[in-house]
Amino acid sequence: MPQLPREAIDARHREIMRTHFATLGALFNPVTFGHLDRLGVGPGWRCWEAGAGGPAVPVWLSQRAGPDGYVLATDRDISVLQEAAQHGFEIRQHDLSSGPPPARELDLVHARLVLMHLTDPRSVLAAMTGALRPGGWLLAEDADPLLQPLACPDQAGPGQQLANKLRQATWTLMSQRADLGFGRKLPRLLREAGLCEIGASAHIPLAAPALAQFQRTIIERQRERLVTAGLASDEEIGMHLHDINVGGLDLASFPVVSAWGRKPG
Repeated sequence: MPQLPREAIDARHREIMRTHFATLGALFNPVTFGHLDRLGVGPGWRCWEAGAGGPAVPVWLSQRAGPDGYVLATDRDISVLQEAAQHGFEIRQHDLSSGPPPARELDLVHARLVLMHLTDPRSVLAAMTGALRPGGWLLAEDADPLLQPLACPDQAGPGQQLANKLRQATWTLMSQRADLGFGRKLPRLLREAGLCEIGASAHIPLAAPALAQFQRTIIERQRERLVTAGLASDEEIGMHLHDINVGGLDLASFPVVSAWGRKPG
């Protein structure tokens, strides 16, 4: 089979990531925006969206901060962010695991679905805390699949059982690269980073319209690895994708824990 040109591969990657970020946004943006609103994000705020991925959250922040504020969105891969460069926030390529924070004296630092994938999230949280002004807020949101690991909590038939088998197989693969119980640790980690006024909550979308695309994306991104590892057959994956397409599965996402804390001062 001839190899695709580099440009086609890059375009396909951007399309997959664009869909991925849009789906996560449909599921979790209302919760994130609610927390940011309660923290008081408003005119003149200086904000850092760390590991932004897509533009939705920095766009929301820039609208709230207004022309007198400042919003910086960073990621290792800024290709999707650059598509929204006209929306009033700065974009900078940045690796959270190396180098100092890209801004200081901030009113807000926010990171969603990022820290659990890092080798040393404690050091990153310490750096984020150091980037805050006294009184500034850190909002960290991350998954905790071990709290609710099923694709179909109501395992009512063969289709739901297959969905759960494939979701469990996916967690087996991801456990090699991420801490699947990380979300529950956030309140403690924020406290250890020196923050106060700690609070947290968890959110589990269930039977939402976006969950079909969410599950489809999870499985399609891992399809080759699942088959290669012997965790699922290509036929099983094809059957599951068909079940998603025809409907009838009450799908759920992994839980996302949101935790927040204020820098003393």
